[in-house]
Formats: sequence, structure tokens, C-alpha cells
Amino acid sequence: MADQQADVAVVGGGLAGIVAALELLRAGQRVALIDRDTPERFGGLALWAFGGMALVGTPLQARMKIPDTPERALADWLRFAELSPDDAWPLAWARHYVEHSRTQVYDWLLSHGLKFMPAVNWVERGMQGDGNSLPRYHIVWGTSRHMARTLIAALHAAADGRLSLLHRHRATALEHAGGSMAGVLATHEDTGAETRIAAPVVLLATGGLNGSHEEARRNWPKERPLPAAMLNGAHPHADGRMHHWAAEHLGAQITHAGEMWNYAAGIPHPFPHFAGHGLSLIPCKSALWLDHTGRRIGPEPLVTGFDTHWLCQRVAAQEKPWTWQLMNWRIAAREFAISGAEHNARIRDRQFPAFLKETLLGNHRLLRQMQRESRHFLVAGTLAELALRMNQLSASHDVDAAVLQATVDAFDANFALGRKLENDDQIRRILHARQWGPDRLRTCKPAPLQKPGSGPFIAIQTQLITRKSLGGLQTDLQSRVLGGDGAPVAGLYAVGEAAGFGGGGASGRRSLEGTFLPGCILTARAAARDITHGAAP
Repeated sequence: MADQQADVAVVGGGLAGIVAALELLRAGQRVALIDRDTPERFGGLALWAFGGMALVGTPLQARMKIPDTPERALADWLRFAELSPDDAWPLAWARHYVEHSRTQVYDWLLSHGLKFMPAVNWVERGMQGDGNSLPRYHIVWGTSRHMARTLIAALHAAADGRLSLLHRHRATALEHAGGSMAGVLATHEDTGAETRIAAPVVLLATGGLNGSHEEARRNWPKERPLPAAMLNGAHPHADGRMHHWAAEHLGAQITHAGEMWNYAAGIPHPFPHFAGHGLSLIPCKSALWLDHTGRRIGPEPLVTGFDTHWLCQRVAAQEKPWTWQLMNWRIAAREFAISGAEHNARIRDRQFPAFLKETLLGNHRLLRQMQRESRHFLVAGTLAELALRMNQLSASHDVDAAVLQATVDAFDANFALGRKLENDDQIRRILHARQWGPDRLRTCKPAPLQKPGSGPFIAIQTQLITRKSLGGLQTDLQSRVLGGDGAPVAGLYAVGEAAGFGGGGASGRRSLEGTFLPGCILTARAAARDITHGAAP
């Protein structure tokens, strides 16, 4: 067995682990960073994420005349999260987030040369206006991939011979002696060789629990519908093993394990990186959301951008584990998008003129790509032909062409008597979304699906896709892992998704969306401060 010495052993090479290691190196610490993936994939899901961040009181908000404050953001957060008054540490982290996201995330990223797109988007408004009362969703220019690579470059620049990177290593045990941490035992994923990293401080940045579907199903709340099949939008490496090791051997507390931030509209990745790998679509607001028979799900229609938690429950409750997004080419060209860096090339590669052109004229390039690559993305000139293709894909006779036609006719009838006599909740929500400029650019003016010149028709077969664990190891505001008695486990820290983005579940039941990347940065920086200075946040 090989031995290494470090001041801090960081377990996990995603955004939280990288930020913690970077701050520790800058403070003069010797760091060993253990990462299960290859050097090319160093950065974890941050390499693939879109880069949206809920930030409060930024100069960008001020330029757009958005009067946001930490007090208003906290009221929105607590109303949407439905945290219990007993959730002391999640509540403390929620407050810390809204009070410090401007300085410790926005300003900190700008100091590394990163920029944000010149618009703030309005997401998770709540079904009854109980979510984000103001736009807060900032997008990193270059996506999260550019951010991750920028911080990795900073990590190497700060190393000065004090960084040991152990790629393709999995932490299998934590060493504990004399009432404090003593190090980590790691195994090489390919050779099986073991390495012991002796360190008085261990920081867990291992991601969440529900990269393992077995773990996700075990923790799924009994009162909520569980679909028969799901896609994986997390990563199999985020399997919760270190959560359970710390709980079983060190008395750490896993809280809110059943709270998850999943998405309602996933499709299988055309070129999967692992079994069950899915892509999370950003569903078109103007698409009709149908059940497996081609009937519109109702009576309250499913519309994205208001309450993702509610959407997921509605989809999970359907008779079969898939639903259909029905639209025409006109809608898809303006509204269709896929979450993440991979399918947002203009933003990822910082091609502003090309991005602006596609925003104004429609992203026909992405539609043609999905038509080529995904068998779940169906295009047809008539509804009858589309119904046939939907049944071929599902190997069933579920969709009757006459039923599909009637579904579309019923929606289109809203427009027959003019705008003053429209009476459909989806149309009302679309019109509300279009009042905000950035959303207006990406949301079509309501019109009949069968409007001449808007075709062909598109149907996308979607299913629920797992993404983030909202629960995790309970931590205090210094990111110290807490035991059953409420006292810190000496020398043990947890950051990012491993800590439920702070306190073991700062988001409660619902996130205001975009709270995950900032949560990784905030918790990691808090841990690094405490390790090096013992400073309060």
C-alpha cells in the first residue's frame, strides 16, 4: 500500500471539491484530492451543467431594475422550500445563501475572469406565485464547463507542489483515531491498488445519493408516486457510499434523503456515458403535455417554469412511465432546449453573434440534430402520421389518431373567437411569462398548433429523470459534519451536494432553481475558511 501525507484530503473532484481545494491551496495547505473519474472528466457534472445560478442583489439585477434583496429572497426560499421550524441548519444555510451569494459567488467568479450573460431569467415562479417573486437566474457565459475549466486552471496555478491529484481512485474508508480524523483509504478503480492518505482533516465532496437508482428508490417518500422507470441525469459515482460510511462508523447524520430535485422531461442520451444516461429537456411552454394515450394531462395543464417539483409528481403519477410533448416546428425552433453545456454550443463556446442569431431566428440546428440522433424525437407532416410513429416507438396502439386530432382541435378552438375569448390556463401562463423580456425572446406568442406554415408536427417521448439530491450529511455553517448529539465530528467536513448544499438539505422540498452551483461554492469556501482560520462565515 502506498502512503501519502496531506493537511487535507478532499474526496470528490466536482465543483465543490475543486473550490475547496483551490481555497485551501491558496491558504498554504497541502491537499490530496481523490477523484473517481479520469483526468479528462475532472470537474464532475460541472463540466456538463448549463451554469444557471440563483443570485441575489447583483449589479446585473440592478441594471435590469430588479429590486431584489436578501430579505425578499429568503421569504421566497422559505415559502417554496416548506422547511420545518426544526430544520435549524438548513434554515441557517438558506439565510447564509441569500445574504452571501452576491459577494461569495458572483463577485468571486468575476474575480476569476468569468462573466454572466447580460440577462436575468425568471424561473420557478410557483404555481400560485409562491416561488421566485423576481428574476434571479443568472447564466455563466461559457456555461458551467468554462467555469469548471477556469477554476481547474486556477487550482493548478495555486498548487506550488502542494497538490496531489489521485484520478480514478475511489475512497473506500475514512480513518479515525483518538477522536479525530486520520485520513482516507482509496482504491484505484482499474488496478485495485490501495493508497492511504494520512490527513487530520477530511472533506467529503462526493456528490449526492441518487446517482444510484437503488438508493433513490429506497429513499423515495412513500406518499409520492414513484414511476416504474426513470433515466439517470446524475452520475453512478454519486451513489451515497461515503454518506453511509460516515453515518455507520462516525455517527454522522443523513437528513432529508428523500428530497430530490428531479426533472419531468428526460430523454435517453443518444450517446450515453453510462447505463440509463438521460438528457434533461427544458420543456417548451407552448407544447401540449400529453399522457401515453395522446390526451392532454389536466385539468390543470403542465407548463414548465413554475414548479418543477409539482411537474415531477404529476408525471410520476401517470399510468405509464412516459409522457409526450406535442408541438410544431415553429414552437420548437424558438422554445426547445436541452439543459447542460453539451447542447448549448453557442453559449458554451462563447459565440455571441451566433447565439443571438439562433435566439432571434430559431435554433433549427438543434432541432435537426435531435431529429437525426434521437429516436424519441418524432417529426411528421400530419397528426395521423405522428400518431403512427408514436405507437411504433412505444410498441403499442395507445395513441388513437382521432384522439390526438381531437386533443389538438380542442386546444386550437381557444383561438377561434379572438384573444378576448381565450380561456385556457396554459395560454394564461404563457402570456404571463412573455411579460418579462428574456422570457419573451424564448416563448412563442400563443397560436393554434395547426396554424398554417407552422409545421411539421413534433412529438417527444419523455420520462422522469433523476438529477440532484436535496438532502445529505448534516453540517453547520462551517460545513463541519455533525453527529447525532449535534456536535461536529472532529476533522470531518462535507460540501456541495454531499451536504444537501448546506445543512443536510437547505432547499427543503423545492429549490428556487439555480441554487446548486452556488451552494457548492458557498459550502466549499466556508469549509476552507474554517479549516485554515476557524473563521465564521
